Amino acid sequence: MRAFIALSKKEVQQMAREYKIFWLPIVFILLGLTQPIMMYYLPVILQSAGGIEGIIIDPTMAKPVGQEVLASTLNSQFDQLGIIILVVATMSIIQGEKANGMMAFILTRPVSISSYLNSKIIIHYILAVICIALGYAVSYGYSAYLFTSVPMTQAMWALAFYCVWLLFIITFVAMMSTFFNSPAFIALISIVSLFICRFIAGLHPLIDVVNPASNSMYATNILMSGDVGSWVGINIVVTLLLVVLMIITMQSFIAKKKF
Repeated sequence: MRAFIALSKKEVQQMAREYKIFWLPIVFILLGLTQPIMMYYLPVILQSAGGIEGIIIDPTMAKPVGQEVLASTLNSQFDQLGIIILVVATMSIIQGEKANGMMAFILTRPVSISSYLNSKIIIHYILAVICIALGYAVSYGYSAYLFTSVPMTQAMWALAFYCVWLLFIITFVAMMSTFFNSPAFIALISIVSLFICRFIAGLHPLIDVVNPASNSMYATNILMSGDVGSWVGINIVVTLLLVVLMIITMQSFIAKKKF
């Protein structure tokens, strides 16, 4: 446990030196702010751009409610640009230390591989949750101010489901960072794989049971309808099992390579 705490402190200090704990929350706050403002002022922007052929503003169109705006923040901001930003921010958490020899230095000390991996995944996951929560809170406040208020219970449950998907994202990127040595390739394969998971969510109930990205879909469903479906518990268990499996795979890979 002492090794885990020491490694966690080192990870926090490293993120501070890279200013990651400063710029990453700011980016997600801006993402959370963008969606409600854009949806509120989009009709005005389109009307002021008069003369653009093919654009028709329906004056009778119903104004979006807060639930729709908050759900679109998860779908349009966090699940697209947000995933790319998280991947770029975490793609070198293990690859970087493999390249500069820090991993070999650490693992020659009385430190277990599990403590090393868990400290990195947990600390980066906590930072990601804080960033998502800050952006989500800003989007929640502006959605309530510009549109309609969202029940707090629904909003909190949606955030909880999204954080399960977030755990898979961080662990998956860490696994890619363990396997490969090129940051560009790590980013590419991580973004493509995570986007595929997100795009196939909702295609078929059997896919949703084993697809970690379905937790993001459940988050938007609970905002829009208050219901998530009957398979949500199984999907959460499967997602957590996949996370454990990825961590075991990383441990086995590092032990076999004898860094």
